[in-house]
Amino acid sequence: MPYLTLQTNQGIDANDMPAVLDALSKGVAAALGKSENYVMIALDSAKPMFFAGNDAPAAYVELKSLGLPEDQTTRFSEQLCSLVEAQIGVRRERIYINFGAPARHMWGWNGKTF
Repeated sequence: MPYLTLQTNQGIDANDMPAVLDALSKGVAAALGKSENYVMIALDSAKPMFFAGNDAPAAYVELKSLGLPEDQTTRFSEQLCSLVEAQIGVRRERIYINFGAPARHMWGWNGKTF
């Protein structure tokens, strides 16, 4: 059940949005070694953002996944920064990532919890 949300001050053309979402979905599935069938991506572009005292291209990413291994977050950070940089052009030093591993009983799907 990986869920990635990406907020950025970069505008993304509506014609490019499906390809960006597809690349993010495939990238998250590959990074976590999970089926893309359970990956959800939310993308909020052209959002007013200020980082390090200016409005240069920036992004905030949240990745939540059941059983997310804490000892792998450095690797995930590298992979996600590369992915975001390639897809929307935000340099890695202007990307914050928040990782989360919710308890199974705190994540619902299909009328049940995990």
